[in-house]
Amino acid sequence: MRLHVLPGILPAPRWPRPGYAAVSRWFAILGLAALLAADLHVTSLHPWSDLERLLGGLVRPDFLAVEGASILYTVAFAVLGVGLGAGAGFLLAIPYARFRAVRIACAFLRAVHELFWALLLMQVFGLSATTGILAIALPYAGICAKVYAEIIEEADLSALRVLPAGSDPVSAFAYARLPEVLASIRAYTFYRLECGMRSTLVLGFIGLPTIGFYLESAFRQGRYGEAGALMLVFYALIGTRRLWVRGWTLPLLVLGAILALPPMVGSTDVGASLARFLGHDIVPAPLRHASLLAPDTWLETWAALWAWFRPILTGQILPGTLQTLVLAQVALVATAIGALVLFPLTARHFAGPVARPFGRVLLVTVRSTPEYMLAYVALQLLGPSMLPAILALSIHNAGIIGYLMGRHADGLTYRPDAPRGLNLYAYETVPRLYGQFLAYLLYRWEIILRESAIFGILGVATLGFYVDAAIAELRLDVAAVLILATALVAIAVDAASRALRRSLRIADLPVRLASTDTPRSSAPVTA
Repeated sequence: MRLHVLPGILPAPRWPRPGYAAVSRWFAILGLAALLAADLHVTSLHPWSDLERLLGGLVRPDFLAVEGASILYTVAFAVLGVGLGAGAGFLLAIPYARFRAVRIACAFLRAVHELFWALLLMQVFGLSATTGILAIALPYAGICAKVYAEIIEEADLSALRVLPAGSDPVSAFAYARLPEVLASIRAYTFYRLECGMRSTLVLGFIGLPTIGFYLESAFRQGRYGEAGALMLVFYALIGTRRLWVRGWTLPLLVLGAILALPPMVGSTDVGASLARFLGHDIVPAPLRHASLLAPDTWLETWAALWAWFRPILTGQILPGTLQTLVLAQVALVATAIGALVLFPLTARHFAGPVARPFGRVLLVTVRSTPEYMLAYVALQLLGPSMLPAILALSIHNAGIIGYLMGRHADGLTYRPDAPRGLNLYAYETVPRLYGQFLAYLLYRWEIILRESAIFGILGVATLGFYVDAAIAELRLDVAAVLILATALVAIAVDAASRALRRSLRIADLPVRLASTDTPRSSAPVTA
């Protein structure tokens, strides 16, 4: 007897879900392949002597050479930029879950790095306070909208059930949901201010008078004592953030920031500059005097547009994207290794009462140092290649994930006969934290890629290299296309990261990096 299988009766075959080991193995294989393709040459003739001078500057800092205005501007840009971005992000978070257009707009805002925003905004507002504030506010609005929306969605809904029937949505949100999430939103916003100071420092490398501007000048001129003092002052700002950023100090900080920034002036005719930028500069050259929809010339216009775009695609977007992905993949695997090695330094079961405080200080210091600044310093020591960028990305992100993993390790309860030392680490701790470890690592994947792109400004042949060259040559239409390509790559990596987290069933684990620092588990974790 022959059995006939009717179509549509049997369920469609399902591919097996990947496990932790399979995902880790494939990422390691891709990282090794990327490492073989990466440029890791050390071209500096005297890297150790340069490092010795840098360390000498940190040991003997010249605090008298530090410009007080640089500290003031660093804080002012961060306060106003993050404040504006967080306010816009809160408004966008309310319709975020319901409207795809809002989610797409926020994804684009956060996919473009603040350095790229600054390079574009300088064409309209010049080297002004407006440029610095908006360069931080735009990506932070997209970031905050996503995080605030997640916090709102995760809130307890029990208060909504006791509202009177017929309560309007605004009142329901203000009186039932907002009080439940306000502490988490406040904690995350204060952390974002710390991130904003890191972003502000980086903006100094393109001309804004923050600590980063004077730091670059000191390095270029060999004033390592001043450079060391500037770095220590920045670490002090980050380390004392919890002391001077409080609810009652915010009005004073905002007022002081507003009073500090107006003397900086840029473009005097903003309206004309904005009209020229939107209507001419970023419009592809073949479309400036033609229309794609004109019935008589549309074929010629499309042909001219393709002839203009093709060399950009083949000569800049594709090689730049490949190099960006290579750099990001190597840095991601190096971050994973570094985090697994470093997190015992802050865990009480592994580090003793003397070593643990030093471990915490070390990881807080490296996580507080912007990747761009680390890469710039490493570039002075090692010369131009991917190696400084890989070191910067892996050190910074391993510090972040290692610090958080140490906090999670402190929350574990071990059985009375648990082993000690290396066996406790390998057989009891890492297996229990590995899902959380992958959640953090996949969350940082998109962030690492964004940072990889901007390292092109330092000479690495990622997408940022071509963006910087196009802006230097005033080919803003090409720069806009390259920045759009960078955003699309970042959005694709973010989508792949979320899909992997769902497939591994770790999508509900905390990744916002602040719940370990707050008493409530629903509060955001500091990223």
